[in-house]
Amino acid sequence: MNRNEADVTTATAPTQAVLTAGDRCDRCGAQAYLRVELQSGGELLFCAHHAREHGEKLREVAASVHDETHKLDTPSAGSEA
Repeated sequence: MNRNEADVTTATAPTQAVLTAGDRCDRCGAQAYLRVELQSGGELLFCAHHAREHGEKLREVAASVHDETHKLDTPSAGSEA
């Protein structure tokens, strides 16, 4: 290595991307609110309904779970009570 070259690494910590309206449930096609990264390396997306239905089993096979179902409890801007 040249004395003037810096020892730089470009590796970054993995991040959980926010789920968008384009992310769809693998079971029914509704908007996904749960991303499950499997220990085997795959990824599954679920709507809140299917996340609840399969949640226990999913957590058994998951390497990580990104859960945004809390967004369903937040009233949207412009909605009236």
